[in-house]
Amino acid sequence: MRRPPASFYRLLGYAFIKPTLTLLLRPQVKGRGRIPRRGGCILVANHESAIDPFVLGLASHRAIRFLAKRELFRSPIVRFFLWAFGTIPIERGGGDHKALARARDLVERGALIALFPQGTCLPYRHRPFKRGAAWLALETGAPVVPVALVNTEKVLPPKRRKIGLPRVRIVIGEPIRVTRAEATREAANRLTQQFERAVAELLRPYGEPAHVWLD
Repeated sequence: MRRPPASFYRLLGYAFIKPTLTLLLRPQVKGRGRIPRRGGCILVANHESAIDPFVLGLASHRAIRFLAKRELFRSPIVRFFLWAFGTIPIERGGGDHKALARARDLVERGALIALFPQGTCLPYRHRPFKRGAAWLALETGAPVVPVALVNTEKVLPPKRRKIGLPRVRIVIGEPIRVTRAEATREAANRLTQQFERAVAELLRPYGEPAHVWLD
């Protein structure tokens, strides 16, 4: 059986998945107007649960394209929902240049792209941001908007068979302006640290997530 076109999945995502999550999770979105209404832009957010991409999708009325680890696409059910949001699979660990190049092209054509720079929602206390978002920002000169997701670990706790329906919060920070420049390791490191501090500052009023920490 042939896979339906991508437009079918996106229509399903925005006509069914977003309204359903809005009803169940009653998201409180703060700072929605800080996401540009048009033009290429990059969102960076903390990552506490597998539900995060779908919750972050509620942050803007614009279509958001995501980068997600390729392993998630192994599950037919998860793959179906990832396709619904036009997600780009990316290999972790060595820098998936093909996936990042595709994301760069989308941003340059005016897309809104979201990344979770921590790379995993598994509750290790030390999950430093990786450089992919910084590379993408330097390559395109697109603004980067930090986002804090609060309470998503209570919806689908990592490594635990439990589902909850807390009210989630999406806190959107001021855009970080980035000048297009060579994406050197040093420049990407500096920018990555700036993104990490910005997201941490948004999360500060809410304390640590309610994880059962692995370390």
